[in-house]
Amino acid sequence: MRIAFDVSPLSHPRTGVGNYILGSLAGLLDAAAGEHEVVPFAPTGAWGRPHLADALAGLPVEARVVTLPLAHAWRTAWSRVAWPPAERFLGRFDVLHFWDWMYPPQRAGVRATMIHDLVPLRFPHWTTGRTRRMHRAKYRNAARTCDVVFVNSRYTGDDVVERLGIGAERVRVAYPGVGASFVAEGERADLGRAYALTLATLEPRKNLGALLDAHALLGGRLALAVAGGAGWGEQPELVRDGVLPLGFVGADEVPRLLRGADVFVYPSLFEGFGMPIVEAMACGVPCVVSSHPSMDEACGDAAVRVDPRDPEAIADGIDRALAERDELVRRGREHAARFTWRETGRAFLDGYAAAAAG
Repeated sequence: MRIAFDVSPLSHPRTGVGNYILGSLAGLLDAAAGEHEVVPFAPTGAWGRPHLADALAGLPVEARVVTLPLAHAWRTAWSRVAWPPAERFLGRFDVLHFWDWMYPPQRAGVRATMIHDLVPLRFPHWTTGRTRRMHRAKYRNAARTCDVVFVNSRYTGDDVVERLGIGAERVRVAYPGVGASFVAEGERADLGRAYALTLATLEPRKNLGALLDAHALLGGRLALAVAGGAGWGEQPELVRDGVLPLGFVGADEVPRLLRGADVFVYPSLFEGFGMPIVEAMACGVPCVVSSHPSMDEACGDAAVRVDPRDPEAIADGIDRALAERDELVRRGREHAARFTWRETGRAFLDGYAAAAAG
């Protein structure tokens, strides 16, 4: 198969979705084992090219990158006008796999996409107007045109079937993997004192206000390191005693921070899966995680689950995780080992092949 693989979101600094795209591309190449040609492509602005080059460095691919002014407007227009077909730029392909930023037209071949979550549909107050418009248009197109829709959890898959009306036979789970750098052995960050760590873009859905209140209940026993760039909406007040605001942290630094933490805390109100949870487990850190069922598959039986809206419950969960550290670390490492990017790539290939077979 010749697989056209959209990498447009890699033109921005990577967070969760970007990390999934890059990891799944690497896994797809691994699973393809030279039997299939994978062609990454992206229409992007000039400032996005260095991000793309950095993300794809080291992968055995030659990306088709088109530099455009006002790239977002161009991608939106291309999707809405549905012309010219992607074959005009990429040549013939057997599969077109696109993500959230656009839904390119095509003449032929399997049409595939990924839905990470339905936050813009279920919780519009947690997203910006631009995000709502972009994702809702993509959802409609996917429901109408895609042969296969990949999701990153069974939970999200059930959501897609129920809320978008996509037949279950067209939906396939492709769990995220854990990168090779997320291991318990290795250099540990030193922040000057023992710390709890959270990783999250600073936005309402991540629920950092409740975590800050929980941290205040710990009586100064641990610092709270907050790694994540500013998102949208009201920002949490991080200028507090014992709080270490780290800002956006690059992917290479995250494993060091995880290994150095006494505990990882993830009080999100809703996720499509929750990649940082399994990455923390792989690094040998006990995890305290929101009890919302959207994170059940990421947690397995290896995390302390807490009511994310109750600061006392979060604080108690941190105490429990510290007390049960050895057992939680053992379970967590076993659980995280189940998630590999090669398996993600294999899920993609199986989905493409099944769709092509009709």
